[in-house]
Amino acid sequence: MILYLARRIVYAIPIALAVGFVCFMLVQIAPGDPINAIVPPDAPADVVEQVRKDYGLDKPLPVQFGLWLSKVVVGDLGRSLATGRPVWADLRTAIGNTLMLAFCASGLGFILGCILGGLAGTFRGSAIDRGATGIAVAGVSVPHYWLGMVMVVIFSVQLNWLPAMGAGPGGSSDWGWDWEHIKHLVLPTITLSVIPMGIVTRTVRGIVAEIMNQEFITALRGKGMTRGGIFLHVIKNAAPNALAVMGLQLGYLMGGSILVETVFSWPGTGLLLNSAIFQRDLPVLQGTILVLAMFFVALNLLVDLVQTALDPRIKRA
Repeated sequence: MILYLARRIVYAIPIALAVGFVCFMLVQIAPGDPINAIVPPDAPADVVEQVRKDYGLDKPLPVQFGLWLSKVVVGDLGRSLATGRPVWADLRTAIGNTLMLAFCASGLGFILGCILGGLAGTFRGSAIDRGATGIAVAGVSVPHYWLGMVMVVIFSVQLNWLPAMGAGPGGSSDWGWDWEHIKHLVLPTITLSVIPMGIVTRTVRGIVAEIMNQEFITALRGKGMTRGGIFLHVIKNAAPNALAVMGLQLGYLMGGSILVETVFSWPGTGLLLNSAIFQRDLPVLQGTILVLAMFFVALNLLVDLVQTALDPRIKRA
């Protein structure tokens, strides 16, 4: 296991470098001049050039990338062009809020998906199977930002049951573990959980249906094993694949919640990226995208390790 872990970490290093380069270049080739976020439109040319020099934007792109990468390695993501604050100061709070939302949404989606998928795979061809499959198809087909707006209209505007904006009372970005704050988490969690719920349902349904047709299940039935005992064997064989799918979905939720966080004004990385895009704030864009990408790489590594622990056949392969 130690050698497997070391090998996976070595494989992740070039991926991390490639991700850093892509993050840097994608932001650089985007239209617009980041200096416009700092100086007024009528600023003299010499002032503009001086500001450009102060931020290192007058250097060639390879030099800029090298300087940026040397700072990133030691944890310095730079300063925001719009606010002048360290990028990590704003990113730290945003990542915490997005992580909390992503874990809650993926956990809810995973639990519901496993239940629906397990029932559909066990009773394949029945009304339960058709109903669970229909829910899964609807979950992956409905745009989550549209679902978020619908839920705001129903539960916030018409019924006035749940708040629609912010992470706390009055649209605050400060979080606390009390009911007043948890209420702000309900709608975005349900909205984000729909897509992973549908994907996990379809995946688990296929895995369970395939396992139920295998010969060892027939042998277990022939030995007189109870339905509960057989179900435990099915769970053990389906867990690695289901875990891999859920790990990917958690990574997607970390990077793909921009629209949902914007709809609910949730103070996470999605809302931070949305603001940075409109302000052309290069350090915030680069730092946020890089941290999210590194989280995705680390999450894939963790999922591989857990899969190997659950299924020794992967390690032997």
